[in-house]
Amino acid sequence: MYHFDVNRAIEDCCRWIQDWFAENGDGCPAVLGISGGKDSSVCAALLVRALGVHRVIGVMMPRGEQPDIDDSQLLCKHLGITNVTVNVGEAVDAVERAVAAVTPISVQAKTNLPPRIRMTTLYAVSQSVNGRVANTCNLSEDWVGYSTRWGDSVGDFSPLSQFTVTEVKAIGRALGLPERLVEKAPSDGLCGKTDEDNLGFTYAELDLYIREGIEPAPEKKALIDRKHKMNLFKLKMMPAFPFDPNAE
Repeated sequence: MYHFDVNRAIEDCCRWIQDWFAENGDGCPAVLGISGGKDSSVCAALLVRALGVHRVIGVMMPRGEQPDIDDSQLLCKHLGITNVTVNVGEAVDAVERAVAAVTPISVQAKTNLPPRIRMTTLYAVSQSVNGRVANTCNLSEDWVGYSTRWGDSVGDFSPLSQFTVTEVKAIGRALGLPERLVEKAPSDGLCGKTDEDNLGFTYAELDLYIREGIEPAPEKKALIDRKHKMNLFKLKMMPAFPFDPNAE
């Protein structure tokens, strides 16, 4: 039976973060978006442990009014990290209007626009302070493609991408994060539904399937397998035509 050693995972991940920064940004701060959910909370806590509180900068990016921004503020206060708020509402609305003026904009395009603008904002903040952007996606989300390509799916380094949702929660508890943040129902904050509502299965079911091969109900297994296959391209580098100038 699979056993997750949370303390070893924390130690190994923090060492990996330290080694990555030593090679790719010695002394630079880590910059990450703070949503108030478990992933950004756990990622921030790991960064504080690995680099120290003064090398972590949280960026809150509400679109106009964000009902649960108190959770983001709670996390920043709990960890004591430097944080800034950049409201992306006007930027998202402006791009949406500009696109709609030249072509009908799809529901999916409108849904994915805010995370893409948030990532642009995050890189603008990071580059201004010579920082490195932390990706906060986890293995469960990546497995079924539950992220926005060139939005929350990117970053300079990714501490959580090999941990399932179940494991991320365990790390959060071990690091002493408020239960309110660790157990918060995961949501993209965009469409008004939880992740599990959108996906059609629970993360608990998905995590058991990933780690132990325990299959959920046949229709859910088929859905997971289809999503995994369809979204593998998100985890790969952009393909490039293999031109050979010396070919005959």
